[in-house]
Amino acid sequence: MTDPQAAATALSTFLDAVTTGNLEVVDLTTALSSSTPALRLPAPFANLIDFSLEEVSAYNEPGPFWRHNNIHTGEHVGTHLDAPVHWVTGRDGDDVSQIPVRRLIGRAAVLDLTEQVAADPDYLLTVADVESWERTHGRLTAGTWLLLRTGWESRGDSEAAFLNADDTGSHTPGVAVDCARWLATEREITGLGVETVGVDAGLAGGFDPAFPVHHYFLGNDKYGITSLRNLGRLPAVGAMLVVTPLPIVGGTGSPARVLAVIDPDGALG
Repeated sequence: MTDPQAAATALSTFLDAVTTGNLEVVDLTTALSSSTPALRLPAPFANLIDFSLEEVSAYNEPGPFWRHNNIHTGEHVGTHLDAPVHWVTGRDGDDVSQIPVRRLIGRAAVLDLTEQVAADPDYLLTVADVESWERTHGRLTAGTWLLLRTGWESRGDSEAAFLNADDTGSHTPGVAVDCARWLATEREITGLGVETVGVDAGLAGGFDPAFPVHHYFLGNDKYGITSLRNLGRLPAVGAMLVVTPLPIVGGTGSPARVLAVIDPDGALG
């Protein structure tokens, strides 16, 4: 049984370290605005609406002492979480309001693919890539979020560069089919986080199965988070991830603020 006093002391030490800056909180979230890049599905598929603000009042007659807005957005715009019910393989799973909150906090494992993606924007993570990472940093543990650093965030100020599309499709990195299946079934991770517009590669609609990260992860009660930034500020292991989607009843996903807590100087040992 956990010692309540020891747990309280550990929590107090953690909060003191955050307050004093001995632990650093890093924002991994892309700011949400009308210019935030969003997924563009080809016809005949329907797209979500872009994010926008609608002013209701601004210290004027409709509201003389306050300013407030309506927001309009799709669930899967900007940095967002994909819940299991988002995909046909997870249709009987949790919606975003049903996700156990304990699974929204966990260890972060950062796998760096920037060199591979610089040479090939269609690069796909392989099982061999993950096993190589594990030989250095240890096996991915239960409850871990696997975060793919690809350098793609550098394109985030231009939707054209971010989507990187031509007549053959969108050329963005992702995960190979066998690796998606292996991670979803052979590792007890919570989910996958990426810097790109979606958790699958841009050309993944042509894979078998189509969009394998969605297919295997959401079908195995795992999650996805997208459009992350600042992964280069995180260590390969040792960071804590906090994912905060809106608890939308019936929601297939939600824009989310994603934060990492790191010990930059090893102050806590």
